[in-house]
Amino acid sequence: MVSTAAPKNLLGATPEEKLGSLGITPGAMLDVRRLGALANTYAVEVVLFFEEDLARTRTLDSVREEYGHVPEFERPYIEVNRFLAFTRENDPSFEATMDAFPLNIEIVTVGEHPAGSDGKPALFVTGLMPFLDELDVDAPLPEPNA
Repeated sequence: MVSTAAPKNLLGATPEEKLGSLGITPGAMLDVRRLGALANTYAVEVVLFFEEDLARTRTLDSVREEYGHVPEFERPYIEVNRFLAFTRENDPSFEATMDAFPLNIEIVTVGEHPAGSDGKPALFVTGLMPFLDELDVDAPLPEPNA
């Protein structure tokens, strides 16, 4: 369950300071599961990009405007918890794989959407998924505990 009171409890006056207090700063590398947990705990919108050019050169709003009509799983971005839910549903070994080979997301931008219908601004984060050639999938799996 997402907490709606938590964002106001973050330290700092700006989105950068508030999210920075959680270790979410541009250039940081964070485990995708940690980003999902932070999104839930602090009601932060975390959007993962699959295309570097879009993540680095476009605003989240402009990308959403361009791709909003495209079916969710065909877009070049996805909300972190939708990604996690889809992956967990389709891969029973997901958690074990993530323990052995953490999926680290590069934080690209942090910011704040203007006040919505509830009158409150919303914090957001964009991150870049690693490219397949950057994943170390050739490393041996750890031995199970005997």
